[in-house]
Amino acid sequence: MKEKTILITGCSSGIGYDVAHTLSKRGWRVFATCRLEKDCIRLRNEGLESFRLDYSCEKSIQTAVDETFKRTNGTLDALYNNGAYAIPGLVQDIPREAYRAIFEVNLFGYFDLINKIMPSMHNQGYGRIINCSSILGFTAIEGRGAYNATKFAMEGLTDTLRLELRNSSIKIILIEPGPITASIRINSQPHFEKWINWKDSSNYIFYEKKLIPRLYSTKNTLDFGELPAAAVTQKIIHALESKNPSPRYYVTVPTFIAGICNRLFSTRILDWIKSKI
Repeated sequence: MKEKTILITGCSSGIGYDVAHTLSKRGWRVFATCRLEKDCIRLRNEGLESFRLDYSCEKSIQTAVDETFKRTNGTLDALYNNGAYAIPGLVQDIPREAYRAIFEVNLFGYFDLINKIMPSMHNQGYGRIINCSSILGFTAIEGRGAYNATKFAMEGLTDTLRLELRNSSIKIILIEPGPITASIRINSQPHFEKWINWKDSSNYIFYEKKLIPRLYSTKNTLDFGELPAAAVTQKIIHALESKNPSPRYYVTVPTFIAGICNRLFSTRILDWIKSKI
């Protein structure tokens, strides 16, 4: 039986790390990419095939694709776009360059990589592309505007791509996790510090009372509905190995609740509910 191959981004920690190791144990040949070479070295020492892929750099993406196809003789069964980051802050306080930077990684990089992989999947007549979105890809939360925007846009392009490929054997799939035990909050701190001049904000009270305490919290208790990265991995296994995968997979109770609320309530009621979170 032919060994299945998958390229995964953002494997240094969290969801990507768990998916890479779990699929490798299930017999997949995993190309676990990271933005930093030091993380690639660590993963290679753990037995994974790992090399660099930085979404913000077109050359890095092309180099990673070339390396993948060199190792597989030009084929690839699946791609899992996972890497992303957040810039916590109010929309009114996020500068233009910050939006440019986060869209390069969370959106443009995803589809640049997809478009470079796609010809091979068309030639071989099959393939699966999984994009990691979020509960914030279909419901907005204050203080998360930049991340919300990239995920909303990514879902729009993913849905469009699925429609465009509906008559092909390439499956396009969205994963929509809610709160997951991962390092995205900690990894967001330097981006907040780089871009958000919160002390001069007209709503600095929001930062003092709400955003900063949560962003820098060291509590050990879990958020409501928070699950380990393995919960996402289980959905990805189904998306990869099922004969008829779902177009989208919710992960965590909050995601299911948000999906139901979006269908049942008016915008005004939803805004009131979110104001209490």
